[in-house]
Amino acid sequence: MPRDWVEWHESYDRPGSNLQRRLARVQFRVREALDSQPPGPIRVLSMCAGQGRDLLGVLADHPRRADVRARLVELDADNAALARSAAPPGVEVITGDASLSTAYEGISPVHLAMVCGVFGNISGADIRHTIEQLPRLCLPGATVIWTRHREPPDVTPGIRRWFTENGFTEHAFDSADGYPFGVGTHRLTGAALPFERDVRLFRFVW
Repeated sequence: MPRDWVEWHESYDRPGSNLQRRLARVQFRVREALDSQPPGPIRVLSMCAGQGRDLLGVLADHPRRADVRARLVELDADNAALARSAAPPGVEVITGDASLSTAYEGISPVHLAMVCGVFGNISGADIRHTIEQLPRLCLPGATVIWTRHREPPDVTPGIRRWFTENGFTEHAFDSADGYPFGVGTHRLTGAALPFERDVRLFRFVW
């Protein structure tokens, strides 16, 4: 049976839940990334953005919110509609396939790429391939924030290594005792690559 992704988001509202704690760490890293940007526009993309709580929750009161030009890509129409209803000026929400690079044409290269809720739903080979393609979506020095659960077999050590192998430097890896989430923050310190259209980044295994 297909997963109800709107219902899945209800865990964010459950005090002490894994998703609520993960969201808090992601939002902390988003704030940090926005705070670190020089004056001027800040371009952001979010893959499989869901209801956009991670970015939109920060933009609600962030002093740089007027500088942000963001594109949230979400396949589920109901979740995309909820994100769109909460999005401030400068943030567009696309109901579409986040797995195709073409979805980010016009917003890339970005200062901040959010890959949250993706790596837990795709194969290891696709995780690695997506990481290999991220330098095509990012500016030099860009921040990438990603999530992946640490349940056995824990693949987060491999993900962190793949980022390093593809020109990224780890800024932080957040987890919490008793909770299975992992939140990684990496910065592109290697070379950015040219954008390419029509690249399939991943396929959901659900």
